[in-house]
Amino acid sequence: MATRLKSKGRANFLTEYIATKKITTELQLQSALDYVKSHPVDPVDVAAFEEACGVGVVVTPEQIEDAVEEVINQYKQDLLQKRYHFNTGMLMGKARGKLKWADGKAIKNEIDMQILDLLGPKTDADKEKPVKAKAAKSGKDNVPKKLAKMVNAAEDEGSGASMNGEETRSLMEQLRGHAVNFHKTGENYKTEGYVVTPMTMELLKEHVKAVGGKVWTRFPPEPNGILHIGHAKAINFNFGYARANGGVCYLRYDDTNPEKEEEKYFTGIREMVEWLGYKPWKITHSSDYFHELHALAVELIKRDQAYVCHQKLEEIRGHNPPPSPWRNRPIQESLRLFEDMRKGKIAEGEATVRMKHIMEDGKVDPVAYRIKFTPHHRTGDEWCVYPTYDFTHCLCDSLENITHSLCTKEFQARRSSYYWLCNALDVYCPVQWEYGRLNLYYTVVSKRKIVKLITEGIVRDWNDPRLFTLTALRRRGFPPEAINNFCAKVGVTMAQVTIDPSLLESCVRDELNLTAPRAMAVLEPLKVTITNFPSDKAIDIDVPDFPAEPSKGSHKVKFGKTIYIEKTDFKENMEKGYRRLTPDQPVGLRHAGYVITLESMVKDKKGEVTELKVKCQKADMAEKPKAFVHWVSEPISCEIRLYERLFKHKHPEDPEEVPGGFLTDCNKDSLTVIPAALLDASVKGAKVYDKFQFERIGYFSIDPDSKPDKLVFNRTVNLKEDAGKNV
Repeated sequence: MATRLKSKGRANFLTEYIATKKITTELQLQSALDYVKSHPVDPVDVAAFEEACGVGVVVTPEQIEDAVEEVINQYKQDLLQKRYHFNTGMLMGKARGKLKWADGKAIKNEIDMQILDLLGPKTDADKEKPVKAKAAKSGKDNVPKKLAKMVNAAEDEGSGASMNGEETRSLMEQLRGHAVNFHKTGENYKTEGYVVTPMTMELLKEHVKAVGGKVWTRFPPEPNGILHIGHAKAINFNFGYARANGGVCYLRYDDTNPEKEEEKYFTGIREMVEWLGYKPWKITHSSDYFHELHALAVELIKRDQAYVCHQKLEEIRGHNPPPSPWRNRPIQESLRLFEDMRKGKIAEGEATVRMKHIMEDGKVDPVAYRIKFTPHHRTGDEWCVYPTYDFTHCLCDSLENITHSLCTKEFQARRSSYYWLCNALDVYCPVQWEYGRLNLYYTVVSKRKIVKLITEGIVRDWNDPRLFTLTALRRRGFPPEAINNFCAKVGVTMAQVTIDPSLLESCVRDELNLTAPRAMAVLEPLKVTITNFPSDKAIDIDVPDFPAEPSKGSHKVKFGKTIYIEKTDFKENMEKGYRRLTPDQPVGLRHAGYVITLESMVKDKKGEVTELKVKCQKADMAEKPKAFVHWVSEPISCEIRLYERLFKHKHPEDPEEVPGGFLTDCNKDSLTVIPAALLDASVKGAKVYDKFQFERIGYFSIDPDSKPDKLVFNRTVNLKEDAGKNV
């Protein structure tokens, strides 16, 4: 009891019932704990409490005998048929349902006695274990759970947490299941650490009515930068938790810092949320509530829970600042000064409004309002005082009736401040739940550091494909479904995790393998002339978009006398284990149905091979070659950008691992540009962000830099290679 009940007064109350033997069973104790937790406001209604936990209820042996006999008679035929293989646990449950407060051992003994009387002693057949029939596994059951897709992805009408397309079952199961033991809507008071006041139950009653008993969450980014891979987990968690529980999710911009906010960030954030497949129920801004927040700040001062302070921000930074000499100034004086701040009569940096509260991390009297003579992108110059995160966040959650305020672990130190402020103002108080943020090795996501990479010319912009911002991942060709699946595999753990990018890349391959049509491209072309080509002109070859599933469609490619293969698919001198074209080894041409054999080579002045002369033979008439290579004929020229990791070390920001700082850890070979690769002409009409698998090379996506006469492709990921395989 002591471990399950934190309130000393309530613990003493229950202890008296136990000591006086009014509560004697585990069932009674659990019922008593449930009652006091669900009725947090004193005084306890003793009569209702005693009724809820069976105090004074006496169950006689005759009542137990009658109840068990009734249940036995209900299942008599099954008992006679199955005998001692019958599930007696069901009988126990039925009997307990009739006599809630009866002693469990007494019921069990009565059941055993009446069954023995009905069936007699156990026979040898009764003692044998029943043989369980093995159920045949369906193909669906053989699919790994991590890759399973939601069968029912239908969007509930009116749901604000809708998700387009398929969803990863594992994420939804985690959000519905025991991995997230969050409170039910309206039962905030059952959460450990939640503070109950005399106003709590009435406020919760109004809250439940406002939300209709549903889950309401919000994703509250600051519009001063671009979202990164860590935000993808936050988006999936907030929107996904709401959807999994039939609720809705806001997109709320935390726009309280006008100096750093730009319209492109607002647009970019919404675009990325929708790109990941989520549709906000409502889009709001903290600035929507500036008038309400100002009124609440005035009320906080009136309640002597806040004051105007003139200490400089430099003085009050950290956890051990000097005490404010203005902490106990008269309420009316603080009200007058706050009004002067609002009217612009006090210079920037000369005054703040501070709350009379010590945070969990030891920070004393956090700032609620500060002066900024900067026009706001939405409210213009209406305000020159702006609320801080510590003041705004919980109150906007309250004003929007958020049921579950989900945030990353670094905000755990602000939880007590969150509860304190709502309760100090007697407004509805949501529950703050923290979860572990998602980090990746070999990357930085700090806005300041990404800006440094841009200004130093190491990357081009926020959407440079070597970064792990969401715009960069989209440009590189990562499908949103793969990012969502990655978040599902990482899971909804409450611990902070750092993951190798290879797991994300694996999710990308899995998705693109199913969705990216095949094409053939040659990055380092070597000209091949077929001397006995069977036609006077090029012929059309039908190539399946997905060779493993021909029913998903196909495209035409030209096959002519002149083709191009990769330079690496030919070696003048045979090497052990090499399986492609050599003077003594033929090779097959993928999809063409022909095998080619070398006749002669053309070399330049440096002795490098510039052209091969070959003969062709139909594959069904030739000896099966050791390998088939991709090729192009009558191709189009395109630019291809190959990307590698931007940083060399796992922790580029760690001074012990990278003493010179993260800029010194950049990989100079992270981008290779191939200006004139050759590609089969079937992709000519493709659009920006269209994705393809270039056979035997990797997955590629069309870059926004593309022009009608010159496509640009970004390599998304390499093909997954089998260990030790030399193709």
